[in-house]
Amino acid sequence: MTLLAYNRYCDQIAYQVDELRSLVTSGTDLSSTVPTCPDWTLEKLVRHVGGALRWTEALVRTRAQENIPPTEIPLAGGPEAQGDPAALDAWLAETGRILVEALRDAGPDTKVWTWAGILDAGFWARRMTHEITIHRADAALTAGRPYEVAADVAADAVDEWLQIVQFIQRSNARPGIQELRGPGRSIHLHATDADPGLNAEWVVELAEDGVAWRRGHEEATAALRGPLTSVLLAFCRRLPLDSPGLEVLGEREVLEFWLERAAF
Repeated sequence: MTLLAYNRYCDQIAYQVDELRSLVTSGTDLSSTVPTCPDWTLEKLVRHVGGALRWTEALVRTRAQENIPPTEIPLAGGPEAQGDPAALDAWLAETGRILVEALRDAGPDTKVWTWAGILDAGFWARRMTHEITIHRADAALTAGRPYEVAADVAADAVDEWLQIVQFIQRSNARPGIQELRGPGRSIHLHATDADPGLNAEWVVELAEDGVAWRRGHEEATAALRGPLTSVLLAFCRRLPLDSPGLEVLGEREVLEFWLERAAF
């Protein structure tokens, strides 16, 4: 597994923020319910994403060696005005700008606190890239707009999600996560539209000693096939398994069992 270049993450954060801003100003009602996060409105979703970016910017800019409570970060909750697309857009634009500036100034190896034990700015560049990648899908689904992710970014997002699931299992941070164990169950993810050189296939094993995964093409208990963006979104519970273009082979209940328990 190879990470993307640090500058690629920085560029993607800037790009994804701009794409999210276009949804904020698209005319979609900010009070619309987000179908994939039904406790949130579109505005609450955007404030959540921007707040995560502001928090990360503060950690990286100050070279924090311990967590900074979000309550101590100016404007982490967004603009004072509610229901104002222009104010939300301006806040999000500034948020993306200052985060990318902080990351580029720090460089990937600068020591910074993280919740995962990977103590450098490179962790945050990657984490925030995929934080926006997935939540932009939530926003696009809310607005009824098309959504696509660059192949290398989508493949890296699958890698990162599998690593996060492993971290959650090791730290026992979520009820039910330890049920993703036991012999004889595995999942194969197969992106049917990716360049062969990207190797956009994964084998996930629910092993006795915890979740294990690798890139590759192998037989599995259950398989999910389809375009890479759709596979990513389905695996992150943003698209139903029976969405157009997706195909489930083998024991569907194994994939459903995974999706019910693998959550951040």
